[in-house]
Amino acid sequence: MNIKLVISDIDGVWTDGGMFYDQFDNEWKKFNVSDGWGVRFLRDLGIPFAIMTGEDTNIVQRRADKLKVKYLYLGAKNKLQLAKDLCAELSISLEEVAFIGDDLNDLKLLRAVGLSACPAQSPDYIKSEVDLVMTKRGGEGVFREFVEYIVKADLPKLIEQY
Repeated sequence: MNIKLVISDIDGVWTDGGMFYDQFDNEWKKFNVSDGWGVRFLRDLGIPFAIMTGEDTNIVQRRADKLKVKYLYLGAKNKLQLAKDLCAELSISLEEVAFIGDDLNDLKLLRAVGLSACPAQSPDYIKSEVDLVMTKRGGEGVFREFVEYIVKADLPKLIEQY
């Protein structure tokens, strides 16, 4: 497997898809810190990482900033085109991209990449389109599970450096 870029959706992957609102117009999301290690593993191996989400919130921006995510696409309407543009910038093909998403707005990109995956709770019509259905659900560290699958040959050396 020659993956040169990993892309992830957020809601339903890094979160359980729930959105919490309070009486003061605040929105809340819960992230699993385990997924941050997936980002770190990719960075340690020199594999670029991108977040592409249809949501446009400061919450995701803050999480991406904390993890020092270089490629962040908020309010993404056409993830496939964004991925094509990023591939052109990185001089790679979609065949060299791994993407994890969970729903209809991810489907075109899931179909186009070299390695596609979805969390365990994804609808059956998404599961039938991907290469991997992960064992974890969104918000339970499924992104890390996906990254560990991708970097499994390098995982022992990654573990030893911590």
